[in-house]
Amino acid sequence: MDQNELIKFVKERAEKWLKGNIDADTKKEVQQLLDNDQTGLIDAFYRDLEFGTAGLRGIMGAGTNRMNKYTVGMATQGLANYLKINFKSLSEIKVVIAHDCRNNGRMFSETAAKIFEANGIKALLFESLRPTPELSFATRYYGCQAGIVLTASHNPKEYNGYKVFWEDGAQIIDPHDANIIDEVNKITDVDMVKWDGTANLIQSIGKEVDEVYLDKVKTLSLSPDAVQKYHDIKIVYTPIHGTGVHLIPASLKRYGFTQIYNIPEQDITDGNFPTVKSPNPENAEALSMAVKKAKETDADLVMASDPDADRVGIAVKNDKGEWILLNGNQTGAILVYYLITRWKETNKITGKEFVVKTIVTTDLITEIAHKNGVESFECLTGFKYIADVIRKNEGIKQFIGGGEESYGYLAGDFVRDKDAVIACSLIAECAAWAKSRGKSMFDILLELYEKYGFYKEGVVNIDKKGKSGAEEILQMMADYRANPLKEIAGSKVVTMKDLKSMELLDVVSGKKSKIDLPSSNVLQFITESGTKISVRPSGTEPKIKFYFSVKVPLKSAKEFHETEKIADKQIEAIITSLGLK
Repeated sequence: MDQNELIKFVKERAEKWLKGNIDADTKKEVQQLLDNDQTGLIDAFYRDLEFGTAGLRGIMGAGTNRMNKYTVGMATQGLANYLKINFKSLSEIKVVIAHDCRNNGRMFSETAAKIFEANGIKALLFESLRPTPELSFATRYYGCQAGIVLTASHNPKEYNGYKVFWEDGAQIIDPHDANIIDEVNKITDVDMVKWDGTANLIQSIGKEVDEVYLDKVKTLSLSPDAVQKYHDIKIVYTPIHGTGVHLIPASLKRYGFTQIYNIPEQDITDGNFPTVKSPNPENAEALSMAVKKAKETDADLVMASDPDADRVGIAVKNDKGEWILLNGNQTGAILVYYLITRWKETNKITGKEFVVKTIVTTDLITEIAHKNGVESFECLTGFKYIADVIRKNEGIKQFIGGGEESYGYLAGDFVRDKDAVIACSLIAECAAWAKSRGKSMFDILLELYEKYGFYKEGVVNIDKKGKSGAEEILQMMADYRANPLKEIAGSKVVTMKDLKSMELLDVVSGKKSKIDLPSSNVLQFITESGTKISVRPSGTEPKIKFYFSVKVPLKSAKEFHETEKIADKQIEAIITSLGLK
């Protein structure tokens, strides 16, 4: 389709909205695009907002490629149709609905609830904003067949999203993801949506499930004696304007912590995130106000959750007394190390326990597990795949914990998604446990590096905007497959894994073998020096991601800083060799 054909196509789609059953404000916005913003018009109407394997996510506004009442409504109608097909034997189908602090979140969630009601499906709607992991818990707790949460996680303020969870409390995977997509794609017009119901099938839920959920989180505590002794360690916590504002401090208090400092400006729930450039705990800027508070109060630990409170970033003091931010791999490794250590110390290890990490998460977690007699599973990127491993082993093996490098962690199996409420509670408990051993959190990090090896990871994100950007990302992956990397930073590639074809290639021998994972658009290259490079398009944002992992011997904690410099130079050399600088 050339440019003239594209413009004609999007104008026809926009004019259809102007003539259709669309509200006046939305029609006004469409008319403004037609009159004044050709580029915006193209991006808003050149396609339908894709209902992918994780649901919807996009910029809010008018148009078929935007998050708005109509795209949310069409997705909900498709989901309702699938639920009625899949659970036709049930006398009552139930769905639980939550939203975070994002703009329009309440309106979208109420819209979805009304559509479910109109389709004869009972909607359990949280009375106000709630964390995504509580939605996962509530889906299981109320015996629902599905759950949805309106959130765009850590994306910029212009975004919102729509995540679908299945009856096991996990985000949808095969076959339900593809089947739901098929049903959603059949809804081609807003007039196909049943917008309003009168069957009184919407039930408000809230504090009653909060209490049950928090009680379950408390059962994960492994070091109550340490918390009792060091209940007054100073913890700075910020929800970054999001849904963690009530439940995370409440959980910390239930664990027994008494010195919790907040950032009043960031306790205000606001989808515009006025105090940060991005509400992403991966970014140092998002934690800057919390770190400042930590310096003022001489705190022991800083924690920040993202808008829907499923991810957490932390800051600790290093051996020089300087505040540093730990990356997702470091926090995940500390948490798994703490969990396994305490399980061993309390004689809970029976040989049937396991942890789970994703393919782009540090191999240090695998090393910790194996050397402590705990099985370790690896899965595709995305917490739904971690949840799938938990589901497949339910009743056979015991899940201890796990996570992914993108700051998402979980312990216990009553939630089936990453959970910042659980993670913050156990990270704080780990800090108290460390103090009971005369150590800091940074000391614990050095301890596990000494025991299991020093791993250093890096990531580079290449942003590509709009239609052309999406096409460019696909072409980059095609080029890597057509011309595989042979050498990276002077080290020969010895193994190539193509998760799309599910093939592992031994570059030296030429032998190919199958990979026992679902197909995914991911490539991994492993060099003779042990360096690992992973390349994958983001499933939720218009970007392609490059992950790097190197391992360097660490003889003692005293040599940490020098060893880290060596690892950093290796990662810089990799980035340069790939032309990413």
